[in-house]
Order: sequence, then C-alpha cells, then structure tokens
Amino acid sequence: MDAALNEKSGRVRLTRRRLFIVLAGLYLAQGIPTYLFAAALPPILRDEGVSRTAIGLLSLLMLPLVLKFLWAPVIDRVRPFARSHRAGWVIINQSGIIVSILALTIVGPQQVGWIFVIGLATALLLATQDIATDGYAAKHLHPRDRPIGNAIQAGAVAGGVIVGGTLGLVLYERAGWNVMLGVIACISILPLFAAFAMREYDPQAPARSLDRPSIMNFLRRPEVLRILWVALIFRASEGLVKAIEGAYLVDAGIPLDMIGYLSGIGAAAAGIAGAAVAALLLKRWGVGWALALLGSLRTLCFLVFTLHAVGAMEGVWPLFGASVMQTLIRYMEIVALYSLFMSVTSSSQPGTDFTILACAQLVVYLIGSSLSGVLADMMGYGALFGLSVILSGVAVTGTVSLLNKAPSADST
Repeated sequence: MDAALNEKSGRVRLTRRRLFIVLAGLYLAQGIPTYLFAAALPPILRDEGVSRTAIGLLSLLMLPLVLKFLWAPVIDRVRPFARSHRAGWVIINQSGIIVSILALTIVGPQQVGWIFVIGLATALLLATQDIATDGYAAKHLHPRDRPIGNAIQAGAVAGGVIVGGTLGLVLYERAGWNVMLGVIACISILPLFAAFAMREYDPQAPARSLDRPSIMNFLRRPEVLRILWVALIFRASEGLVKAIEGAYLVDAGIPLDMIGYLSGIGAAAAGIAGAAVAALLLKRWGVGWALALLGSLRTLCFLVFTLHAVGAMEGVWPLFGASVMQTLIRYMEIVALYSLFMSVTSSSQPGTDFTILACAQLVVYLIGSSLSGVLADMMGYGALFGLSVILSGVAVTGTVSLLNKAPSADST
C-alpha cells in the first residue's frame, strides 16, 4: 500500500514539475520577441538615425495584445491538429515568430516601414500564442499551484527582457544587426520544444452554440463580472506614474546610466524576486489580502513621488528606493492578479475568460500611460502623482470590497 502511494506521489510530482518546465518555456518564448521590439529595437533605430516620430509608432504594436480577446474564443474552439489543441496553436505561432525575426535580416534597421509590418505580424502571432498559453495554464494548473505557475510566468518574462532586450543590444553593438537577429531566432527555437512537451486531454468543442466558447458566455457569469471590475480598477493609477517616471527621474537629476540599470537589469531582477515573493505571499495569505497589501505599498510609493515633486522630500535616494519598490510591486501584482483571473476561468473556455480579464487590466494601464504626459504638462508632476495616490487608494478599497463579495475568488 505504501509503495503504491509513494509511486503515485512520485508521478504527481513529476507531472507538476513537467508542467512548470513547460510553462517556463512557453512564457520565455513570448518574452524574447516582445522585448526585442519593445526594448532593443527603439534605441537601435535611433542609433541608425530614425526619427523619434517613426520610433514612437512602434507603440502601436501593442494593439493586438489589447484586442486579442476578440479572437480568443476561436483559439478555445478550434483545434489546429487532431491530437493537439493549444499545443498546435503554440507550434504554429512560435514557428511564425521565428520566421518573422529572421525576416528582419532582409529589411535592415533603417527600413522602418517594413520593420513595422513585420512587427505587426509578430505581435498578432504573439497575441494568439498568448491566448493558447494562458488557456493551457489556466486549465491545467491546480488551484494550489497557480501562484507558482504565475510566478514562473513573471520570471520567464523577466528572462525575455534579458535575452530579447539586453542581449539584443549587446549583440547589435558588438556584432551587428544580422548576427543579433540570427542568435535571437536560434534561441527562440529552444522554447518551441516546450510545445511538443505539452499534454492535453481536451474533448472536442461542443456542437451547440450556447456551449461553445464565446465572449457572451463570459458575460453571463456574475462572479466573473465582479472580477472584471477588479481588473478594470486595480491598476488604473499605475500607467499615470510608470509612463512619466523616466522623465521625472531625469528631471530629478538621476544619471541616465542608473536609469538604464533600473529599467533593464534591475527590472529583470525585480521580476524574478517579486514573482517568488508573490507566490509565497499568495500561499500564506490568499489573493485578496495580497492585493490589499501590494496596493497599499504601491500607494505609499506614489506618495513618495508626490512629496518629492512638491519639495517636501529632498534627495534622490528616497525617489530611487520608491522606483525600485514600485517595480518590485508591479511584478508581484501581476502574479496575484493572474492567479485571481485563473481562479474564475471555466474549463470550457479558459483562454477566453483569462484573456478578457488580462486585456481589461492592460487597457486601463495603457489609458493611464497615454494620458500621463498630457496631465503632467497641464497639472505638473506634483498634482499628477497626487492624483495617482488618490486613485490607487480608491482602487485598493474597491478591490477589497469586491473580493469580500466573492469568497471563492480569494482561494488560490
């Protein structure tokens, strides 16, 4: 009897370990091209003499990540291959991403139009792959493993910052455009093996239209709509601060190289550390208390920015500390929020449910980011940061209230 139990326990541990390794590979596969375009290409293009206006247009590549909920039901519904559902989508899209990276070697760094076209194709492939990966994670992670799974996601994305962003810039500086892209394309082949290691036992999609994955099925569930409100309010203040933070640090006298460390290696380290701490926090306290704590700490960070901007606090070290802490908190929030989102996804359409919630929090973040510069010019740094303090405090209060009405959402 004991031998049988030990054998079963060993199989469970092996299955969990396999799932964690697969998720790490899948999310690393998404992080590498994301930060190639977001972190490496803008300074490379500027170094080649491309205008700031043209470089700014690359921000439009975020659109597929915001709008991906529109085709998420198709990914939940359609099986590309008879024996592979989400694994099939990952294989197709990751292969397309590798081809897209190699296609950049043909156009060169000065042909911004073609870079944008290839980038848009890459973003569509990334968004589609993200739906399949998130659906796979939401469907197969046991509730107790969601914090670990989402911590792995955050850590893998931080790895993508290092490979796609930092390594990309180093390779470009030392070996040139084609070598950089060739190396990153080769590295992107390795996570593709994770797709072949995925194990799926999905039934065929229901024939009846009422049971088929759809956005309307999401909207019919009151408990999910409550979590949608959390997604819409919790991060509403963050974009206002994050988008203008770099400019304010420059105006506050922090050297550019130190800002570079903050946004590059520092952010990656914060992502890995924050993900691990968040997983422990969720296991001990649950997602509701975790979000309340993180939101409160975020509010205090915004308060430091506010006091510094109005002259009530001097020196760069408090500001530097608040910036580092804010980055750490942001990664921890993502782990907590994604665990919350996974807790309310249905088994019939996990990709659709998770994607809608993830897109909602991203939309409000981007709205705040787009308004931050305008508001800073109109109101000044002090008033902008003060507004962020108020919005963050209201968001924490609203989130706690909403989760108290949904006891099951607090379990992880």
